[in-house]
Amino acid sequence: MTYPLNKLNIAVLIPCHNEEKTIGLVVDRFKKCLPEAKIYVYDNLSNDNTILVAKKKNVQIGNETWKGKGNVVRRMFSDIDADIFIMTDGDNTYEVEKSLEMIDLLLKENLDMVVGKRVHNRNKKAYPVGHVFGNMLITKTVTILFGRGYTDMLSGFRVFSRRFVKSFPIKSEGFEIETEITVHSLLLKIPTAEVETVYTERPSGSESKLNTISDGFKILLTIFSLVKEIKPFKFFGLIAILLFIIAIVISLPIIEEYYITGLVPRLPTAILSASLMILSFMSFVAGTILDSVSKSALELKRLHYLER
Repeated sequence: MTYPLNKLNIAVLIPCHNEEKTIGLVVDRFKKCLPEAKIYVYDNLSNDNTILVAKKKNVQIGNETWKGKGNVVRRMFSDIDADIFIMTDGDNTYEVEKSLEMIDLLLKENLDMVVGKRVHNRNKKAYPVGHVFGNMLITKTVTILFGRGYTDMLSGFRVFSRRFVKSFPIKSEGFEIETEITVHSLLLKIPTAEVETVYTERPSGSESKLNTISDGFKILLTIFSLVKEIKPFKFFGLIAILLFIIAIVISLPIIEEYYITGLVPRLPTAILSASLMILSFMSFVAGTILDSVSKSALELKRLHYLER
């Protein structure tokens, strides 16, 4: 380790929902590899003994009554102050001992985020094929939309600088939080890196809260919602092009018939075509106006980030 950790205020953030079986193991591993860190366990409507187990480990306890990981992380980012933040899950699947390497890289390279890139060692129980495919699909989608991405953009194991945490306006409520963090870093061109970490299987009796299909769909919706807000010209421009093409296609037979006979027998189709053309123009204008608004908002975000 290049920097003396005892001179740094390090906070370990562990959002939890029904992690009675594993939270104690996660806390013990962090205490062993990072005894200088303060560990915060925030409960999110657990109906088991998660908090009782955490209290016995003598860590800082918090509570968030709005359901969803995004809501818990928002609360933790608001409540807790530190020089370096480590975010992980309470399911004991991440290689938390890599925190030292991730912190060292963050400080040495003056980064604002280091992502723990999961290596699953072909363990299908630890990292099901559906999750691998979903992660790859979402990662490729973000790369195409934003021109750059991460190898594992859905990893819940990350190290942040104070500047990143205190300038990040979280909107997500659930498991979309990692997607929003990723897009935020790409949008502001924040310096980041990835470190390989082993991803292991949950112990017996511990169940995943992630639903591959429903949560994957929510993540994709989050991506496109962020695109609409961040890159409105592209978003509404594509809609304008689509509407324009449809309007032209359905109007061609009418134009041809009018050219031959001088009549417009299919008046409803003609009206539909004209309406789609108007909507196409309106979509283009909306994208142009909102693009200017978006650029101003981006400048404000950047200034807020630099103030930290």
